[in-house]
Amino acid sequence: MLIKEEHWAGIPLLHVYPEDGGESAPVAMFLHGFTSAKEHNLHYAYNLAKRGIRVLLPEAHLHGVREEGLDEVQLSLRFWETVLTTIEEVGKLKAELQRRFPDAKKFGLAGTSMGGIETLGCLKAYDWIDTAGVMMGTPGYVNLSKAQMAQYESRGFKLPLTGGERTALLDTLARFDLTKDRTALAGRPVYFWHGMNDETVPFKPTANFIEACRKDYENVPDRLKFTADRSAGHAVSRTGMLECTDWLATHLNG
Repeated sequence: MLIKEEHWAGIPLLHVYPEDGGESAPVAMFLHGFTSAKEHNLHYAYNLAKRGIRVLLPEAHLHGVREEGLDEVQLSLRFWETVLTTIEEVGKLKAELQRRFPDAKKFGLAGTSMGGIETLGCLKAYDWIDTAGVMMGTPGYVNLSKAQMAQYESRGFKLPLTGGERTALLDTLARFDLTKDRTALAGRPVYFWHGMNDETVPFKPTANFIEACRKDYENVPDRLKFTADRSAGHAVSRTGMLECTDWLATHLNG
């Protein structure tokens, strides 16, 4: 297995692939969480690469080697800037992937926490994602953003947004909000994992969304899987990590 630090379309990433991996190997991209960095998800990449998958671990805007010296509060205030930038950059990386490996047939996307949130936005934006894994993510961009704003203001922070900018942000987020329109999932295979005691990305909105999705997957119920971990908070268990990588590998190799 090889791990290389590379830049694709100007975006730093780790490129992980089996030494005998061919040009047509399926590809998975894994998106890291808030305040994390690309190398923190190498265990996902390892478990995918040993199943013959080429893996890309991109560095998120303002994170890891792209950090700009922001403290956690400053970074929090630019959370949605990071999310929206990542959605755009996933598109750029896919175009670069097609240029470098034109024979790669299938593409999967997954992520933890912020990366799971970004994965759901990408599922709304891009129909070429073949399968996905969402770890502790939520599709309700607008409701999450409103809750974050209320939380900041309750702590006495003055948000650096005018009323018009706030409205414009919510309008933009609505374009990537799957709770506004689930049809973008189009029956694609998606795995969800969430801790029932998660206080960072609340469990209930995600669980409600998946329950609503079951109607959309009535004809293909095996394409939607949800593991609700009764004992977990905001940290993915080893079982969840293994289930996610098995899901991606099975659907990408199938």
